[in-house]
Amino acid sequence: MKLNWSKERTFGMLIGIIWPLLFLPVVLYILSLVNNFTFSELWNQVLTYHQMRSKYLSLSLISNIGWFYFFLNREEFDYTYGIIFGMLITYVPYMVYVNLILF
Repeated sequence: MKLNWSKERTFGMLIGIIWPLLFLPVVLYILSLVNNFTFSELWNQVLTYHQMRSKYLSLSLISNIGWFYFFLNREEFDYTYGIIFGMLITYVPYMVYVNLILF
C-alpha cells in the first residue's frame, strides 16, 4: 500500500495542530464572560491542571470544524485528511494520557 503524502495534507495537518492552540485563548475568554471568571483565572487553570487543560483544549478543537467544512465544500480532500490526521496524532494521545493514565 503506497502512501501518497502531499503538501496539501501537510498544510492541513499544520492547521489541525496549530489552529486549536491559537483558538484556546478565545475559548477561555468566552468562558470567562459566560461564567463570571477572570481570564487570568482560567488561564492559570490551563497552565496548572492537566485535566482542565484537556477539557479546554477539547473545546478549542471544535474550531477545526470550520476549516474542515471550508475545504470539504471546495472538494480539497487532502486538506481535510490532513486536518483530521493532525488532530488524531497530536491531541488524541494527549487526551488519553491525561484522562486515563494520569487520573
